[in-house]
Amino acid sequence: MANGWAPDGAVQDQIDDTIKDAVNSARARMPSGDSAQDCDECGVQIPEGRRRALPGVRTCVACQSERDKKPVLSSMNRRGSKDSQLR
Repeated sequence: MANGWAPDGAVQDQIDDTIKDAVNSARARMPSGDSAQDCDECGVQIPEGRRRALPGVRTCVACQSERDKKPVLSSMNRRGSKDSQLR
């Protein structure tokens, strides 16, 4: 059931679009190209298996784990206020 002027399924469409945007953003952040021999952050040698598994990798597992703990915030807000919808 839709609210106001929104068509049926609008909420699910917003959810689907948000997920697609998150997946595309994650894919864009994936490394590509030549892998580094040593970690860009700590200088430890990156194992050969990691370099083969992730072409373009620039960090060791420990440094990447620390980077992954930091939140990545999206700047897109798909929900408009009710006031803006009524104008």
